[in-house]
Amino acid sequence: MVEVVTRKNIRNLTPEEMDNLVEAFSAIQGLHHDDPNSFFVIAGYHGQPFRGAGYANPSWWGGYCNHGNVLFPTWHRAYVRRLERALQSQVPGVAMPYWDETEEFSLKNGIPSIFLDKTYTFFNDKSRTISNPLFSYKFQAKITDRLEPGPNYTKPVDYETVRYPFSGLVGTTHDAEVTELHNNELRKKGEDVTNQMLNDNVIDWLNFSSFIKSDEKMNKGGVNEKYKNCLEAPNYTVFSNTTSAQRWNDDHLSETCFQSIVSLESPHNSIHLAVGGFDLPKYDNKEKTVKNSSEVAGANGDMGENDTASFDPIFYFHHCFIDLMFWRWQVKHNRCDSLDIIQGYPGTNSVDSQGPTPGVAGGTWLTLDSPLDPFKNPDDPTRAMTSNDVVNINDLGYKYDYIIPIEDVPSKPAPILIVSNINRATLRGSFVVSVLAKWKNDMILVGTEAVLSRWHVAGCQNCQNHLEVRAHIPMEGWSKEEAMKMDMEKDFQVVLHTRRLNGSNFDNGGGPQQGTESAVIERWTDHL
Repeated sequence: MVEVVTRKNIRNLTPEEMDNLVEAFSAIQGLHHDDPNSFFVIAGYHGQPFRGAGYANPSWWGGYCNHGNVLFPTWHRAYVRRLERALQSQVPGVAMPYWDETEEFSLKNGIPSIFLDKTYTFFNDKSRTISNPLFSYKFQAKITDRLEPGPNYTKPVDYETVRYPFSGLVGTTHDAEVTELHNNELRKKGEDVTNQMLNDNVIDWLNFSSFIKSDEKMNKGGVNEKYKNCLEAPNYTVFSNTTSAQRWNDDHLSETCFQSIVSLESPHNSIHLAVGGFDLPKYDNKEKTVKNSSEVAGANGDMGENDTASFDPIFYFHHCFIDLMFWRWQVKHNRCDSLDIIQGYPGTNSVDSQGPTPGVAGGTWLTLDSPLDPFKNPDDPTRAMTSNDVVNINDLGYKYDYIIPIEDVPSKPAPILIVSNINRATLRGSFVVSVLAKWKNDMILVGTEAVLSRWHVAGCQNCQNHLEVRAHIPMEGWSKEEAMKMDMEKDFQVVLHTRRLNGSNFDNGGGPQQGTESAVIERWTDHL
């Protein structure tokens, strides 16, 4: 019989539970970097250090993580469980908590303080204070980025992970010098200021776009609403990833009262970018130009790229919440014991989006029996774990303290803006697609689509399927008549924010218009 632990909201842990969690995290971060239970080894499964065909060849993806395909929720479920088992090897009975990104506290305050404090004093021994292992991780071994061309994501020994508004680009001497100047200017502001900058950015992402329309009611938007909307996805395939959801929206646009589908991966991507160094665009009505919501140009936190995201400890608390949302969807749709995949659908092939993971051939169809490497079946270590092995969380040895579905989303459909013709292969790393619209002489943010990407998509010959980014953005709060009155050329603006690598030889430009010259925006109201 598998012992079942209860995963809780990290803000609801008892003092003893928090002590045990910190003790366990500190212990695995202190293990030798070759130990299979070490934080370094487990964090390295996601992206860097690359292995297999992607070790030094951008034609392949060198990390094990699955993004943009139907294995996204199941692979990350197995991943968080693997980390939890490592924690339990150090402190038996400890459970992996989650950061509740939709609770009122997060919407108003941002990140829980436990992730922002550099040190931790134990409740059961006030004389004992250690470096907080949930704040950051200091590399015990070097990882080397061998892919060219592009920003060098090499991390030396003793490199310490960072979040917005700081930068972690230190792969070359030049980049390290520029990063040090950037970070030193921020340190002068003090921890309280930089922590508030991070929290303000997360709050923006969670809550915007929200605005008052002609009915004088607040129309809520942002990541918080996306989390609610993703629970309405009608099947696992489109719930699981952005590639499949994008196709589903295209295929069903003309259905009466159709509401665009949001995949779980979409709000997941947004939080990665919010913590890792992207801020939302805002329109300066005086200067008639789009600006970021902060003045930080060179923010380059580790959470913002697939290559390094998993080395930031907050990654696992974010993904524990993603797993909770996955379980909520399963409970809501009565899929706790089995899942189904639409065969042949976009998002079901290894070449979709990021490209094949190590050991998987290009053109392989993904199924519920596809291996979730490098994780092994606990009953048979010679066999790779599969999605079928992780469907029911009770069989894995954990449950959640709170699985009540988020409040139902209003069923009223809205006009939809479709942004297309943005090629991910032309962009380095992650980016954000946003649409602004004119309302009462102001430009307001209608919605965003965050794309968590790899740096070397352009060189990947095995991941060229579905590289066009198509965003389906509902015009919440607009009636069909109001939407039809708007001038598509004058009243809408597509904004694309890429990495702004301050002073780097591989500066993406970072300007809000970069990459949008060929973007196409359409208004869709036939379903209303």
